[in-house]
Amino acid sequence: MASSGSASGSASASSAAPQSTRNFNFLHRLCKLVVVLCFLHISVTLLYYVRSLDIRSAFVRNQQQRNRDDGDPTGSEALYNGTGTPKSWKNCPQTSPLLVGPLRVDFNIPVSLELTAEQNPQVRPGGRYKPANCRALQKVALIIPFRKREPHLKFWLYYLHPILQRQQLDYGIYVINQEGDETFNRAKLLNVGYAEALKDYDYGCFVFSDVDLIPMDDRNVYKCFSQPRHLSVSMDKFGFRLPYNQYFGGVSSMSKEQYLKINGFPNNYWGWGGEDDDIFNRLASKGMSISRPSGEVGKCRMIRHERDERNDPNPQRFNRIAHTRETMNRDGIRSLSYKLVSKETLALYTKITVDIGKP
Repeated sequence: MASSGSASGSASASSAAPQSTRNFNFLHRLCKLVVVLCFLHISVTLLYYVRSLDIRSAFVRNQQQRNRDDGDPTGSEALYNGTGTPKSWKNCPQTSPLLVGPLRVDFNIPVSLELTAEQNPQVRPGGRYKPANCRALQKVALIIPFRKREPHLKFWLYYLHPILQRQQLDYGIYVINQEGDETFNRAKLLNVGYAEALKDYDYGCFVFSDVDLIPMDDRNVYKCFSQPRHLSVSMDKFGFRLPYNQYFGGVSSMSKEQYLKINGFPNNYWGWGGEDDDIFNRLASKGMSISRPSGEVGKCRMIRHERDERNDPNPQRFNRIAHTRETMNRDGIRSLSYKLVSKETLALYTKITVDIGKP
């Protein structure tokens, strides 16, 4: 019996040993698999981490390059020219954040050129200005036909310089003074202003303004649009209403392309009236339409005054308006002739005196 029990115990131990070995081998393989999986997981994690570092580094380099290209004024890589001002900035926004909206315009306050210059220290000689921290979207020449209207010009400069700066324009102001006492010719002086301004700078937009009209809202931006722009939409003179739908007088703007398409303005309107309707006919004949701000934004005030001497109503205006399509190709900027008498670069504007002949 004893020998029989001993043999049976030996067989049980023998069968348990292989089972234990198999369990150990399974656990060993399982552990190795877990270790391999952990290694793979760590490797993949490290790989993605390293790649993310490369991506972030490339992104930073790209942003720095863009800052250099755009002239980011907040970055350490901004480029400067020899005058110590930024060589290039980011573009100014489409709508300036500096605009304040409706303005109070008062012609009873005392104004002077000295006061206006003191209040606008950023304006350079010749009435030139560009934004200090962004690149203006348009280069604008403001053209004023002029003769013996110094008091009105003081008010115009006093109000317009701050407005134009808030509008973030790269602009210059040109006062085109007709020499002598011959009959006044507004349209021809505007043509002269266009030609003379382009000798100074590569303007792409031209605003043509009477010296006695002041905007009452700085949201009425003195710039160019996809269509010719009539800016003096609702004058106090007309009860803040548009006198008629074809009206294009007072203040208007055209791009260089629009202006050349109509051959500029007519040169043969001597005296008051008619040239604005001629310009409207020119635009219509070339398939262009007039764009306008709203009546509220386009409000403006006129400085009251007596009619200028040598600017009586033009008796030929109606006949000339009726023949615009026939005459516009031979009468305009391409046929302009005048004599430059003087050009003065003053603190707040450029004064150009010209002899434009006589009727």
